[in-house]
Amino acid sequence: MTPAINLLRKRGIAHSVLSYHHDANAASYGSEAAEKLGLDATTVFKTLLASTERHELLVAIVPVAGTLDLKALADAAGCRKCEMAAVDAAQRATGYLVGGISPLGQKKKLRTFIDASAQALPAMHVSAGRRGLEVALAPADLIALTDASMACIGRP
Repeated sequence: MTPAINLLRKRGIAHSVLSYHHDANAASYGSEAAEKLGLDATTVFKTLLASTERHELLVAIVPVAGTLDLKALADAAGCRKCEMAAVDAAQRATGYLVGGISPLGQKKKLRTFIDASAQALPAMHVSAGRRGLEVALAPADLIALTDASMACIGRP
């Protein structure tokens, strides 16, 4: 089990784990998950890490059907600008490999922002902490577990 799944079990959070065979040549981890699991891409979210001008790492959770709006994330975080974090910094802070970064069970507590589109969903899918492993849970549970803020940070 991954730290993400262990956290969900420990807290008694309703969830379901979905797995698929990950293709190392896939162009997009999130799109691959949606396609192989037969899920609507608007319900599958990718976990990205961004860095502020003060070098603070932020977690941004946006639908795989779109992209992260770095300016909107900076506005939500109250900073001047954000850029995508370096891969090694993201992996070191979360304890997960890129393509399998879960917003749950990360090594360091980072400020987290979830795209507001998740509010309308009964369940959303995020990485369970390993490539080829997703977890479905209620957006309210993800917010509670990560102390996340909702903001319009995604672009279609």
